[in-house]
Amino acid sequence: MTDIKELLLSRIRDVADYPEQGVMFKDITPLLADPAAFTALTDAVAEIAERTGATKVVGLEARGFILGAPVAVRAGLGFIPVRKAGKLPGATLAQSYDLEYGSAEIEVHAEDIGADDRILIVDDVLATGGTAEAAIQLIHRAGAEVAGVAVLMELSFLDGRPRLEAALGGAPLEALLTV
Repeated sequence: MTDIKELLLSRIRDVADYPEQGVMFKDITPLLADPAAFTALTDAVAEIAERTGATKVVGLEARGFILGAPVAVRAGLGFIPVRKAGKLPGATLAQSYDLEYGSAEIEVHAEDIGADDRILIVDDVLATGGTAEAAIQLIHRAGAEVAGVAVLMELSFLDGRPRLEAALGGAPLEALLTV
């Protein structure tokens, strides 16, 4: 695992003062552009999907789509996008959650998740955990089980892990990198 961590870290670029002064943005586009690194990431998360017994992969808008879709294909599973409110046609289930300043809402097509599903939630970054926690609540409301959460990178200084672990109720939370 050390080799993959070194590979992934070497392809993540720090961008100072983006999107605002004082923030060190972690840019994953160089990782996505490198086929070896992107394949290593996809394989590692697909292994998590297989190990957790997931039947489907949920990707959180928007970078979770980029990571989650190839993971689902690699693991032989279906992929479900969880979108910002108002982006999906047809019947949806929605979940609101609080942000630092205000609130947001995510949605999923109601028919995409069934009671027999075990869902692995995939995203690029675990920060405060608000969006992933809302996705967990949404999946539970749909009657399915959460197999776990897998992220490329956890920003440990933002303390999202305790929030998610409480919501996961024993299901694993796996970060390939912790910064």
